[in-house]
Amino acid sequence: MFTLDAERRPRSARMTILVLILGLLAAAGLATGLIIATSRTTSTSPPAAGPSPAPGKVTTLEPEPSPEPGWDVVAQKKLALRPMLRLPGEAAQPHPLSPQAGPELRIPEPTHTSGVWIPGGFPATAEGALAQLKAADETGLLGGDPAVYDRAYGDIALPGAPAVDRTGLHTLLKTFRTRAGIAPGESKPGLTITYDVTHGQIKGTTDQGRYAVVCVLGILTFDYKGQSTSMGVGDCQAMRWTGDAWRVSTGNQAAMAASAWPGSAESVQAGYRSLGGVPR
Repeated sequence: MFTLDAERRPRSARMTILVLILGLLAAAGLATGLIIATSRTTSTSPPAAGPSPAPGKVTTLEPEPSPEPGWDVVAQKKLALRPMLRLPGEAAQPHPLSPQAGPELRIPEPTHTSGVWIPGGFPATAEGALAQLKAADETGLLGGDPAVYDRAYGDIALPGAPAVDRTGLHTLLKTFRTRAGIAPGESKPGLTITYDVTHGQIKGTTDQGRYAVVCVLGILTFDYKGQSTSMGVGDCQAMRWTGDAWRVSTGNQAAMAASAWPGSAESVQAGYRSLGGVPR
């Protein structure tokens, strides 16, 4: 097992992190485009410990949602499960940007920032849903602790939303920490992890705009004692307008996002547009 405590030369430390990241990319399904099993739950809290599912058993479809008055669940399911572009793992690594990036996608600023952990107060537009997902993901991934991400996801998820442990970002963080020998909630001196969302896309909307599937794309950076490496990571979620806020919706989990280096030709091909930031 790789450990981050071992004394290594700077190049060796960087390579250790890179090997771990490439490994977790494959395990999380971000490099290969594999679909992580999606299951519906009645709680947004992490599930209690219990028997692990049978190895190799993958469920790609949610159970049929119960009809909801006033909501077109058939259209929601079709939109949420429509596959996103699959890209090779190399697409997520830093490489030259594309000159054909297209127009920027402008998203609103939060109006609720004081005294809140995750910024909120976004308008009832698809751009507002995208901005809310950006705020939650950047907050939840800061530090790279799956327990923190789980809390952030739970804060913006409706009861009955897809289980957090089936999301790509939870799987990515958990896999990295497991392979690095770092327990959830444990701090690692010298290790910092940040996520900076620079691009996004609106996959589509239904229900007069009250239901939107949106995707963010950002730079996930791992730094260990001054040696850092980064990769592009995407996240798609189905969001529902509750009348005063955007929340992760009940029903089907959105298909796995494409992960590419923000601003690259692959990210443009996958439909992402700049939110106004410039990738590092």
